Amino acid sequence: MTTDNYTPSTAGSETPSSHSSPRISVIIPAFNEEDSIGKVLADIPQDLVIEVVVVDNGSTDRTAEVAAQAGARVVPEPQRGYGSACLRGIAEVESPDVVVFLDADYSDHPEEMRRLVDPILSEEADMVIGSRMLGNRESGALLPQAYFGNKLAVSLMRLFFGARHTDLGPFRAIRWTALERLRMRDRNFGWTVEMQVKAKLRGLKVMEVPVSYRKRIGVSKITGTVSGSIKAGAKILYTIFKYRFFSS
Repeated sequence: MTTDNYTPSTAGSETPSSHSSPRISVIIPAFNEEDSIGKVLADIPQDLVIEVVVVDNGSTDRTAEVAAQAGARVVPEPQRGYGSACLRGIAEVESPDVVVFLDADYSDHPEEMRRLVDPILSEEADMVIGSRMLGNRESGALLPQAYFGNKLAVSLMRLFFGARHTDLGPFRAIRWTALERLRMRDRNFGWTVEMQVKAKLRGLKVMEVPVSYRKRIGVSKITGTVSGSIKAGAKILYTIFKYRFFSS
């Protein structure tokens, strides 16, 4: 477990509401994941969450149907892009205390969700990133281009912002009040790095916890193709340099 040396702000570290139990919402962006989405939903700890929102990002298969049959609330987001789907999910959740982001390809282990949520509920962190680098990775699960892209991105974030991360892992949890302060904007490949850079700039307390990672079901739309890898890498680097030199 690693913790960045942030000083948590008062606004970002509010206690998760006065409800009898914390309200935890899960957002799952999904694009053509009919073979995996049911498995993802089945492994989410049902006693932990109040709602699961699957954002169908223009799927041409039965993703939406399978997700709805498994009990998720399915909302459409026709504008393609990981960030677009996440933003739509944020607009749809109902007054949560904590939001968890989870991929639909079954590469993450949803049953490990408590590892991410507990530090927020105990006020140790405002945001918790599930690090695949610190956890157990199935051989071949993280493709070489993704591995080296992560290494480069986290090295630049440490150099430019002093943010100490090991991963841009998509499995992450964040306090709702902290998420609101970030004012997320990116609509595609820069989403995860934008969140981590802004968390540093806004003074949030960020923690990493080890999570398990396995080979996804199906082919990655990003790192599974040469063009996708190039586009994702370019956007991630652009986002880092943008917030370093041009924006905060």
